Amino acid sequence: MWAIRRACSSYKKQVFMNGASRICYTTSEISSQYLKGHNEGASNVISHRPLTFRGFQLKSHGLFIESRSFSSQAGTKSSGEEDSDSDDGFSELESSTATEAIEEANKVDESVSEQELSEEDLENVEAPQELELSDTETETEVSKRKSSRERVSSALYNAIVAAPALAVSKIMDKWVEGNDVTRAEVAAAMLTLRKRRMYGRALQLSEWLESKKQLTFTERDCASRVDLIAKVRGLKKAEDYVGIIPKSFRSEVIYRTLLANCVAEVDVKKSEQIFNKMKDLEFPLTCFACNQLLLLYKKTDKKKIADVLLLMEKENVKPSLFTYKTLIDAKGQCNDISGMEQIVETMKAEGIEPDINTRSIMAKHYISGGLNEKAENVLKEMEGGDLKENHWVCRSLLPLYAALGRADEVSRIWKVCEESNPRLDDCVAAVDAWGKLHNIEEAEAVFDKMTAKWPTLSSKHFSVLLRVYANHKMLSKGKDLVKRMADSGCRIGPLTWDALVRLYVEAGEVEKADSILHKAAEQNRLRPMINSYLVIMEQYAKRADVHNTEKMLHRMRQAGYVNRMSQYQCLIRAYINAKVPCYGIAERMKADNLFPNKGLANMFAQVDAFRKTPVSDLLD
Repeated sequence: MWAIRRACSSYKKQVFMNGASRICYTTSEISSQYLKGHNEGASNVISHRPLTFRGFQLKSHGLFIESRSFSSQAGTKSSGEEDSDSDDGFSELESSTATEAIEEANKVDESVSEQELSEEDLENVEAPQELELSDTETETEVSKRKSSRERVSSALYNAIVAAPALAVSKIMDKWVEGNDVTRAEVAAAMLTLRKRRMYGRALQLSEWLESKKQLTFTERDCASRVDLIAKVRGLKKAEDYVGIIPKSFRSEVIYRTLLANCVAEVDVKKSEQIFNKMKDLEFPLTCFACNQLLLLYKKTDKKKIADVLLLMEKENVKPSLFTYKTLIDAKGQCNDISGMEQIVETMKAEGIEPDINTRSIMAKHYISGGLNEKAENVLKEMEGGDLKENHWVCRSLLPLYAALGRADEVSRIWKVCEESNPRLDDCVAAVDAWGKLHNIEEAEAVFDKMTAKWPTLSSKHFSVLLRVYANHKMLSKGKDLVKRMADSGCRIGPLTWDALVRLYVEAGEVEKADSILHKAAEQNRLRPMINSYLVIMEQYAKRADVHNTEKMLHRMRQAGYVNRMSQYQCLIRAYINAKVPCYGIAERMKADNLFPNKGLANMFAQVDAFRKTPVSDLLD
């Protein structure tokens, strides 16, 4: 019996329609749990065509869910960051493959300051980390592969970053005069550029190699190009490139790469179209593709998760560690702790032990559910017998213990870090942890140690302390820190803009926050984070400022963000607070392929200009 079925004690029948034929399937309790109704945050983008694979149609339900959690990873949007050669990277469930409290515990290092990078290279922090294409790799294999990458030293990479003002094509034209362009050298350079999120430079390198015919392009090279184009120029350009790839190279790996980037952008319609395209091309259904759908629906429509599980069962697709992590996180987001634990037990029964990342997810949800004792037990398991031997776990433990309010444990773990020469990501986690514990003095002390040890910190690292100041409404200190960043030569990007916006919003200066965001979007080619827009939009809605709430929605669309249910909920609240009717809101949502749930329908009634009331009936 398939692994997911073992997690259930009963079965529930689901009926799926495919053309004229009516096919019945049994699904487990774990699937039916995802079909439970939710009162808040319902949303879905309905595709024009049913999501199918080999005749099996994923059902579209009448009620939909959107989770606005700040947790999870592969697809959460993620906030994956750059590594340094001297420090171990620590990747979590989503950071695509990303979602968001866990991601905050997972920030990784960079030794190259953003000052060294061109604006084109400073991608939106919500973009996914390097695409992982393997369905079967174990955690140990991934760790070994990533560790080997960190040891790679590339002379080509060094030449590229040494001249940030020059186009890569000019650098390469000079490079070939005295050096051979080997696949090994190019691979090492590409890996390092990706690791540092220098996607613009990596794309330029790929284009030069092809134009100069320095290497014979393979299927994987084309997949890499698709990924880079999607990150730098957007999904439309990436899809256009797929159309010109030689047909012999247009394999499943090409489309799965495009699918992963659509999911990272939370573009439900496009993701489902690509999935259907893969079906039309008769590619075998892979765990990777199913995991991408799970990530997508975890964020947008959790009830469709059950349909994906049924599809995996029908096609005999074995769930991976990543599959279980996604399901565990989805259950935790629904506050279904017993369901989360049931999936963990199923995972163990299948011979897959929870890794550190899985335990981090569990601990986070235990904390959110107020189950502090269970959370502490998980944290002790993560710590192992000797924390000094498992030093790399500190970066995860620090923010989790801070969320528990355990200042004593944070102090103990940070002491272990100090005794064993803390890495940059340890320091970042400590600053964040002390900030959550409202110990500003300790947070500043750790940050001072960071600046003393690593003089060329990037704006990402400054932003950690800036967020602490924002959360404590310390406007003056926040301003001083930003000046300090500028003096150090840091290039300010989306993370810093977001922290600045929150700093001014918390201080009650919403208009100033709006002005900062507007200037940042106008003067830079980088896209601000969507949360930067939302936090301002929510403030305008609270003030019943319909005009500015509408303006923020428009600016999000201009920035390339797809409208979601949360934006419309915020907009309708503005109209409700202003006590004015909202004309055509249902039609606007329909144009965005959004279907309201019961809660939002009730909000509609409050802003319906033509609704009937007892008083209006009397007057009529």
